[in-house]
Amino acid sequence: MTNLKQALIIVRSDFNGDRLKLLWMLLWALLFMGYMGGLSSMIIQDTLDNGDGKILADIMFMTVIPMLGFTFSKRTMKYLTEDSYTRMLAYMRTLPIPTAVILCKRKLHAVSSIGLNGLVFFGLIYAISSNMRQELPFINYLAFTLTWIGLGLIVAGLYIFIELLASGKAYFIYVMLFTFIYIGAAVLTWLAGGNLILYTVSYSKEWGLLSPLMWGTLVLGTLSVQLFSAWTIHRLKSRDLV
Repeated sequence: MTNLKQALIIVRSDFNGDRLKLLWMLLWALLFMGYMGGLSSMIIQDTLDNGDGKILADIMFMTVIPMLGFTFSKRTMKYLTEDSYTRMLAYMRTLPIPTAVILCKRKLHAVSSIGLNGLVFFGLIYAISSNMRQELPFINYLAFTLTWIGLGLIVAGLYIFIELLASGKAYFIYVMLFTFIYIGAAVLTWLAGGNLILYTVSYSKEWGLLSPLMWGTLVLGTLSVQLFSAWTIHRLKSRDLV
C-alpha cells in the first residue's frame, strides 16, 4: 500500500470517528477566512479605485496567504498550551505507521485546507469587490488566485517542517517571526514604490491562465513542499518526543 493510500485511510477514519472535527474545521474556516476575505475585499476595492489601501492590501495578503494551509481544529488551537503536535507525533510513533505516511497525512490536510480556505477567502473578495470583477474576468481572477496560492504553497512546506520538528512555544515564536518578515517585505515594497496586489492583478489581466508568474509560483510551491517534506522525514527520525 502506498503512503498516499495509507494517509487517505487515516484521514478518512479520523473524520468518520469524529464528525464534529469536520464541522469544527468548516465552521472556523467560514468564520475566520470569511472575515479576512470580507475585510480584504474592502481594502482591495479602495486599492483598485484610488490606491489609498496599497500597503494595507499587501500586508493583508502577505499575512493571510500563509494561513491558507492551516487546518482549523482543536489541535491547531491548542498547539501552544498543550504542545498538541508533539503529543500527536508521540502517539503516532507508538503505532506501526511510517513517518512518510504521517507527513503525507499532514500534506493532505494542508491541500484540503488551502482548497477550503482559498475558496472562502478569494470567493468573497471576488463577490464583494466590484472593482476586482471589472479588472479581472473570472478566468483572469482564477490566475490571480492561483498565483497567490502558489505563494502560499512556498511557505506551507516550511510551516509543516517547523510544526512537526519544534515544540508548541517554538512554533509560535517562528510564526510570529515570519509574520513580521512578511509585513516588512510589504512595507519595503511600498517604500520602493511598488505594490504586490496591483502587480499580480496586472500580470493576471495580461496573461490569464498562461501567466508565467502563476505557473512559476505553483511550481516553486510544489517543489518547496516536496523538499521540506524530505527534510522533515529525515529530521523526524531523530527527534526526541519526550
